[in-house]
Amino acid sequence: PKPKPQEIPLEILYEDNDLIVINKPVGLVVHPAPGNYENTLVNALIAHCGQSLSGISGEKKPGIVHRLDKDTSGVMVVAKNDKTHEGLSKQFASHGKDGKLIRSYKALVWGIPNIQSGKVETYIGRSNNNRKKMAAFKEEKKGRKLAITFWKRIKFNRELDISIIECNLETGRTHQIRVHMQSIGHPLVGDRRYGCRYLLPKMADETTIRTIRGFKRQALHSRRLEFAHPRGGSPQRFVADRPGDMEELVDALELDFEKYS
Repeated sequence: PKPKPQEIPLEILYEDNDLIVINKPVGLVVHPAPGNYENTLVNALIAHCGQSLSGISGEKKPGIVHRLDKDTSGVMVVAKNDKTHEGLSKQFASHGKDGKLIRSYKALVWGIPNIQSGKVETYIGRSNNNRKKMAAFKEEKKGRKLAITFWKRIKFNRELDISIIECNLETGRTHQIRVHMQSIGHPLVGDRRYGCRYLLPKMADETTIRTIRGFKRQALHSRRLEFAHPRGGSPQRFVADRPGDMEELVDALELDFEKYS
């Protein structure tokens, strides 16, 4: 069915006649799909500015240039007209190789990487064992796409064996960060699909254990998004604060995100 307007509150970071930038909350599906035909970001956008949204992606995905998983929070940009949609899509398609587009995420992962930073380059496609999951592959085959993630260790807690990392994407594949971090032995905290949801540190006290068990999603946040405005080319930079549940988790684990200058 064609999406209908629904009055759903949005945290708008910026808006003009061409685009809108939001801080997507946890639990909000981006566009209608089987099992989620209502209460999506698209429904909220139609209610907010439905007459001006780009139609390039079809009536079920108006204005949608890229997306975040349901339980991933953070910065997203939406196109209000076709020209803007085309301009943004070109930047996403170039994977930031021209320096215009930067997609930076923060994540909590299990374990402490033994190097400060690294690059994960694989092909991502449907898992051979579970078609509902994605997996990393070394070889290119039909249905698999090249995926490149640059990561950097920000902080860690040796007693709890947990780290905060920053991930910058050169490609944007389904579940890319979650799959790539699992593939190098550092699954995201709370990730039921690609990691151990309740992997508990031996040194954790009862309060910390309760906090970890109460965190019911992957600890992943789209922290920063940079791009050139399709109208005029001026550089745009947007940063979204981490949501409350991740704030509580970080505080409980005695960690803190490094701030951007």
